[in-house]
Amino acid sequence: MPGMFDPRFERSVNVMCVHDEHGALGIGIGHVREGVTFHEVLEELEIDPGVAPDCPVMHGGPVEPGRGFILHSTDWGGADTVEVQPLCALSASMDVLRAIAEGRGPRHWLMALGYAGWGAGQLEGEMRHHGWYAAEGHPEILFDTPVEARWMATWRAEGIDPALLSTETGQA
Repeated sequence: MPGMFDPRFERSVNVMCVHDEHGALGIGIGHVREGVTFHEVLEELEIDPGVAPDCPVMHGGPVEPGRGFILHSTDWGGADTVEVQPLCALSASMDVLRAIAEGRGPRHWLMALGYAGWGAGQLEGEMRHHGWYAAEGHPEILFDTPVEARWMATWRAEGIDPALLSTETGQA
């Protein structure tokens, strides 16, 4: 779901993990959290990085920026894993971090710190005012597309050229 006009979410891409009558939770996958790597997070949590590749960590959103989340393929699951059908799964436990470090975790994964959250009805209001676009999720964009290309790839997968998007809205 690409963000459009809020400067905090400029050119953002968020995976909507929860969206119900109580609100919504999304994990940003379009921007790297500067100065943080996966190995540094593991070491801070006193987990030996083991066989885990070192990689950038995503800026998941402005809420609880120190809280970690793993978006991953559905070939791994723990007690707290939430299915984000049909795209991926979401885990936020130490178990998934240990599994990745030990080489028994999900085949595809990425880590984010923080999340974007909306209260009941808030996201729907923002969508009515053209602040967001609900795009179809594609695993290849999530797991195989470089971070800096995800925003453009998301629009293109929808058949939209983002150069043609207007920054102004009107009323009918």
